[in-house]
Amino acid sequence: MKYPSIQELTNIAKKKASSNKDLIKKLKKKTPKNLDLVVSELHERAFEEYDCLECGNCCKSLGPRITDRDIEQLSKSQKMKPSVFVERYLKIDEDKDYVFQSMPCPFIGHDNYCHIYNDRPKACREYPHTDRKKFFQLLELSLKNTETCPIVYSIFEELKKIYLPE
Repeated sequence: MKYPSIQELTNIAKKKASSNKDLIKKLKKKTPKNLDLVVSELHERAFEEYDCLECGNCCKSLGPRITDRDIEQLSKSQKMKPSVFVERYLKIDEDKDYVFQSMPCPFIGHDNYCHIYNDRPKACREYPHTDRKKFFQLLELSLKNTETCPIVYSIFEELKKIYLPE
């Protein structure tokens, strides 16, 4: 399967922004009791269809929030003091959170393999957040993620077929 580039996916997702916002409005107005189950099933199906290693858009463009716990774990795995890890790899963003100094992620290889996969930050482990309970709380974040992640884009398209039938 050919994956769209970040720019291509962003353009496609922006064209669908209006219908995606309609979906969010409907789901927020009256959240279906089975929404988490539906999204979970769509998540499983999407992960069978898509291979993150073929895409890597998230690692190339999104700066995950790095927690103090992440810093401890990453600095230990990289065999350096936390202060050295912070100085070498991190900066503080406008929300006063630690993020990587630059993107793509300094730990992603040219083959999209993560060199710190077993110790990756919590935000990376949880991405794209489509397998979490109370998905309705993540609708706005997920809308933004349709511009980066083909899986989230696909899930939104399927949710519209279910909840916004034409």
